[in-house]
Amino acid sequence: MNRPWIEARIPHQGRMCLLDEVIDWDPHRIRCRTGTHRAPDNPLRAHDRLGVACGIEYAAQAMALHGALAVGVRDASAGGASRVGLLASVRDARLHVLRLDDIENDLNCEAALLAGDSLTALYEFALRDRDRILLSGRASVVLDAGGRLRL
Repeated sequence: MNRPWIEARIPHQGRMCLLDEVIDWDPHRIRCRTGTHRAPDNPLRAHDRLGVACGIEYAAQAMALHGALAVGVRDASAGGASRVGLLASVRDARLHVLRLDDIENDLNCEAALLAGDSLTALYEFALRDRDRILLSGRASVVLDAGGRLRL
């Protein structure tokens, strides 16, 4: 499951698609790999750096991809538009480094589904450099947000 495969399943395209590969996944978790944190044209860079808090977007994309994969398994015949999700909250965020762009190794992004139903999902996430945790926390996602939210 490489980058073109990922781009076909999440709303983020081009440089804004931050994940390069799905390493493994099951109905309860996903683990992805990426090297986009080193790219000088990373769209999340500001003031010539990529702060570690941007790792939350990496985790959010892993959660979106996990949701797309899990829905595909539940309904292999679904051919309609994918559900729109909204990152509703991030809790217990722990930032263990200042920035990501100076990390030489590829990043592993992990997300584990703690609870969920057809309306919401609660994930625990971590961004790692090999065995070192760079960022961790929990996130709530509102599912099918496009049909319910009126801004």
